[in-house]
Amino acid sequence: MTSVPDRLSPLDVSFLYFEEPTTPMHVGGVSVFQAPKRGFDHDRLVELISQRIPLVPRFRQRIREVPGRLANPVWVDDEHFDLTYHVRRAALPRPGDDSQLAEFVARVQSRRLDRSRPLWEMYLVEGLADGRFAIITKTHHAMVDGIGAVDIGQVILDTAPARRRRTSDTWRPSAEPSWVELVAGAVAETVSRPTAVVDTVRGGITEVRHTTGRLVGAAGGLLAAVTSAARAAPESPLNVEIGEHRRYAMVTLDLDDHRRIHKAHSRADQPISVNDVVLATVAGGLRAWLLTRGEKVGPATTVRALVPVSVVGVRDAAETGSRVSSFLVDLPVGEPSAVMRLHQVSYRMQAHKDTGQAVGAEALAGLAGFAPPTLHSLGARVASGLSKRWFNTVVTNVPGPQQPLYAGDARMLAAFPVVPLAKGQALSIGLTSYDGRVCYGLNADRDAMPDIDVVAQSLEDALAELMETVR
Repeated sequence: MTSVPDRLSPLDVSFLYFEEPTTPMHVGGVSVFQAPKRGFDHDRLVELISQRIPLVPRFRQRIREVPGRLANPVWVDDEHFDLTYHVRRAALPRPGDDSQLAEFVARVQSRRLDRSRPLWEMYLVEGLADGRFAIITKTHHAMVDGIGAVDIGQVILDTAPARRRRTSDTWRPSAEPSWVELVAGAVAETVSRPTAVVDTVRGGITEVRHTTGRLVGAAGGLLAAVTSAARAAPESPLNVEIGEHRRYAMVTLDLDDHRRIHKAHSRADQPISVNDVVLATVAGGLRAWLLTRGEKVGPATTVRALVPVSVVGVRDAAETGSRVSSFLVDLPVGEPSAVMRLHQVSYRMQAHKDTGQAVGAEALAGLAGFAPPTLHSLGARVASGLSKRWFNTVVTNVPGPQQPLYAGDARMLAAFPVVPLAKGQALSIGLTSYDGRVCYGLNADRDAMPDIDVVAQSLEDALAELMETVR
């Protein structure tokens, strides 16, 4: 007898219906590794994933629609699962540089995932200079939704370059339910739980409307945050109609520099956090970028950022989830002084905290299906349900481990997020701190942001400007 399949939640399904050619709903990542002496190739990566994939059974399942959309789709085992289809090999002309890698990332992340198969892909990119290689991941939001979810990119990493014992794999795909069984299951669910009718997906428009209602109704914290920013976001070249293609840039900065700035400028009456330094760096970078474009930048010019921030404290270390707050922050790009930008950012962040105008972890869980492996997608998920008039860009900051991680014997050097764009949003900025570095990933619309490299350089210059105030 066929086992009862898991049904997608209404929010999971909304990620499928929100998806359009211009807004693929997957979260991505780019990890750069140093190859060990004996090398690291596609066969080694396939072997590593085959050892770990039993830990993430969802990654061998695909989505099956219910006839007539009488109920939400279900997860079913992929009877023809082919690991080598999902784990792909690519190479840059040797010696490949970071700009070539970024161009390849942009092309890969622009394409939507194949819905007839499990909704994830991984690429091994060989040929990087200095004996390096990269692993690019793409995972659909619906795949990793939920507090207990784990992403395929997590399970291949270890804290030491040792071979983990092979996980026992007794997986045999269950037979897919027939259309009769799918319909019967939908009818039975409706009879046993009449309220399920409210959540039933009866079409794309219905689902979008339903989800929008949930986004508005479930987010008491979000509405509080919006109260202080009810006025429309400033006009900005960051808000335009976007296309299907992307540009991508990577920036690596020193975490100790951020800490030095934080310590040098903190006062008893106004403590400066490392995240304040990050936002001041972004403000300075965007200011310089706007000036290179000849945009009008006056003393009161701001760029409004939606800022979901992951905060992992000592008491949270043993917990599976992280605490998250999210703010709408007006970044003072019109302020010419780096120190004044830093203090203005800190003041505005503190004002949000003092008034409770934040989206707490519970609100985010109900709003976006918060899951630790997809912290960077929180901004995109919230952004998808909000009017673009409320903010200009999204900035996600996720603290990562400060010790080296390994894929097999290969040491990970850097990890860059790829935060998807929402409609009308030309640029998203994600950053992860890892092993003493702060890794920025800039994802942008290809037509609207031909100068993404200028933004990347401007971020480096903005941090250097803040460091000058320390010296």
